[in-house]
Amino acid sequence: MNRLSQLHQRLSAAIPESLIALLLRVGIAVPFFLSGRTKVDGFLTLSPSTGFLFAEEYNVPLLSPDLAAHLATYAEHLLPVLLVLGLATRISALGLIAMTLVIQLFVVPTGWPTHLLWAGPLVYLLARGPGGLSLDRLLKLD
Repeated sequence: MNRLSQLHQRLSAAIPESLIALLLRVGIAVPFFLSGRTKVDGFLTLSPSTGFLFAEEYNVPLLSPDLAAHLATYAEHLLPVLLVLGLATRISALGLIAMTLVIQLFVVPTGWPTHLLWAGPLVYLLARGPGGLSLDRLLKLD
């Protein structure tokens, strides 16, 4: 075995997949949660600017602007918390993937470089699950 292969094996052994999954869960939760916080005044009261943006700027199809604003805001608060806890991880990741697709297609079509950065960890979590450091594993839900 060559030196590069040995190095790869040592690195793989030194960094457990449970730690990688935890870092991905926390890392992707942060931008969504912080985005949700910009949409509210106080705890979960939609700010007037959020209502304006969904009514005038964001063109989310099939939903009223008010409903879209509430759904996006609540999802950006709940799903990241679930990801950090590792609870309902795959469902939460799927929800944020769906949100990312809506943002890409209807809100910020030029934002694809950022949206790819979001999609990477979310697809990993959807495919591989939350890892061992999670409530899903503790409760035997994944």
